[in-house]
Amino acid sequence: MKPRITMITIGVDNLQRSLEFYRDGLFLPTQGIIGTEFEYGAVAFFDLHAGLKLAIWPRASIVKDSGIPLGKPSASEMILSHNVASKEEVDVVMEQAQKAGAVIVKPAQTAFWGGYAGYFQDPDGHLWEVVWNPGFDILE
Repeated sequence: MKPRITMITIGVDNLQRSLEFYRDGLFLPTQGIIGTEFEYGAVAFFDLHAGLKLAIWPRASIVKDSGIPLGKPSASEMILSHNVASKEEVDVVMEQAQKAGAVIVKPAQTAFWGGYAGYFQDPDGHLWEVVWNPGFDILE
């Protein structure tokens, strides 16, 4: 296996609601919902940095495709981290997420390790960290 990830797929309960959150609220670029001609095929892809994509796919479709039974979602299973270039940008993105309908679970603040970060949950409870790390160079 080569050290790369090209797609992050998250399960959602309401595909249209999640599309609106990510497209209209966070302004992530997408072509919208595709695959509706297939049973369990409806999905939306968002272009991220350096060829990485975020996919939102109904949980029922993930269950059908993977064969794994539907379980209770837990926000503590994974964090999607969005690294930015400054503390000020953390605040801007956190405000944008809140306006889009995110639940702020931890307001942006100085982190114990010297950075600056906050956490929000999307409409399906996925946990996002918006973070400025003084040790990372962020390519725009």
